[in-house]
Amino acid sequence: MTQNLARTVFLLAHTGRPAAIRSAELVVKGLLRHGIGVRVLEEEARDLPLPDEVGLVKEATPQCLDGCELLIVLGGDGTLLRGAEFARASGVPMLGVNLGRVGFLAEAERDDLDRVVDRVVARSYEVEERMTVDVVVHRNGDIVHTDWALNEAAVQKAGAEKLLEVVLEIDGRPVTGFGCDGVVLSTPTGSTAYAFSAGGPVVWPEVEALLMVPISAHALFAKPLVTSPDSVLAVEVLPHIPPGVLWCDGRRTIELPPGARVEVRRGAVPVRLARLHHSSFTDRLVAKFALPTTGWRGAPH
Repeated sequence: MTQNLARTVFLLAHTGRPAAIRSAELVVKGLLRHGIGVRVLEEEARDLPLPDEVGLVKEATPQCLDGCELLIVLGGDGTLLRGAEFARASGVPMLGVNLGRVGFLAEAERDDLDRVVDRVVARSYEVEERMTVDVVVHRNGDIVHTDWALNEAAVQKAGAEKLLEVVLEIDGRPVTGFGCDGVVLSTPTGSTAYAFSAGGPVVWPEVEALLMVPISAHALFAKPLVTSPDSVLAVEVLPHIPPGVLWCDGRRTIELPPGARVEVRRGAVPVRLARLHHSSFTDRLVAKFALPTTGWRGAPH
């Protein structure tokens, strides 16, 4: 075995899942066996059967990934989005292993763990950048909150009893207004997440665009809109209604007071993803949603 202790990988796992605990143990042992150091959050290490050689990190800060070449994330969509927060803040590429249901952000499934370790050891992966969005909340002309998202920023009603009344704007011009359950402002990566559930189009990741997708709108014109990646999308919450809420990637939320204005634009900092294979997004889409392709014969040769 050739030792290469200069290499270090950070491991993030959903320790509430038994599958994640078993997977983490397999990945850690495989990497250590090839002389690659592993770093884990101390709070997660309590639930994982880890060797003494594993480095423990007390605080979950961007600096805890300093010197790491990869961030390996084991879990479902929520854990992968948590990993994306670390990846964006540190600039370290994220390699996701799906232990949940769909996992579009993941590059491998739980049955691929041995291959994942082999590819990491051989540095046999490529890195691609995924577009994010920057989110700014205004009220009375003042900035009251800033955030970001890899998948989407969602403006939603806070309770079940009343609709959210909004006006939509693109590039400084009003488009339409209506009552709705909310509006999803999405990246192409997020087009297979909340925007998809709300009836938005599936957008291939290499397409640079922004999506605006109404949720259960009471209006004749409430179609999903796809804009330039350089557009600025805005949702204004009318001042006479109850507060709404803003969710970013389903993980971070704030209350939107009446009269709040949410602006979304292309993010200044992308999320870097490690890719193991060159399968097309079409194949990934078919596999993730188990789409029927029986009868396909392909183009004539």
